[in-house]
Amino acid sequence: MKIRVYKTELKEILPFRTLFLQENNFQIRYNACHERNWSDSYLITFDDREIGYGSVKGIEELKDRNAIFEFYIIPPFRNISSLIFLKLIKVSGVDFIESQSNDLLLSSMLYEFSKNISSDTTLFADHAVTQYVIPGITFRLREKDDNVFGKKGDEAGDYVLEQNGEIVATGGFLLHYNIPFADLYMEVKKECRKNGLGTYILQELKKECYLAGRVPAARCSTKNTASRATLIKAGLKIAGAMLAGKIKSDLQ
Repeated sequence: MKIRVYKTELKEILPFRTLFLQENNFQIRYNACHERNWSDSYLITFDDREIGYGSVKGIEELKDRNAIFEFYIIPPFRNISSLIFLKLIKVSGVDFIESQSNDLLLSSMLYEFSKNISSDTTLFADHAVTQYVIPGITFRLREKDDNVFGKKGDEAGDYVLEQNGEIVATGGFLLHYNIPFADLYMEVKKECRKNGLGTYILQELKKECYLAGRVPAARCSTKNTASRATLIKAGLKIAGAMLAGKIKSDLQ
């Protein structure tokens, strides 16, 4: 039995990434790291047959390349996933593992090989259709000359809520995630919060997202209880969490 892990070009792991994305049919938070050259790719072979890959990025500074954040092995070889992952740790020389909890293979490796596991981000997926109506509120595309409560240029979202001629909320969805997923974001003017505007703009953004051929998803800080409540009220559900752990010292 010969396991080999070696650094390679992104194009060499793409067939396995296609399988990874098909199996993990949800938003991958760090998907853009691959195409933006923010990650290193490792091809994995077993007895000279290619069976999977691992990917490494920086856990805080992307240039550091100190955390495994993707790991995929085709099903016939998953009975030796732990042996392969240990080899990946040693070859890549990383100090951390970062995983979405809904990525079952990598999160299982994280629990096996790391310590001091923590989470700072909650992940959301669409769950239900809502039908909230707020009289006097208009949802529309942002216009170039709109005054979005002091925001400039790209600081404002592509869509706004307008009330009595005033912009009271803004938001949009980001497309640099694995197809078909997109990431919702929004902000309500400080003086107008706690009036259901966040829920309403998220509801309308979900519609626009689907009309654009994408599936809405979202995330927020684990400490941001207000955003979590708003996302859930708008018909999203908690789908997982970002997990990070320090690789056990006796494995490095």
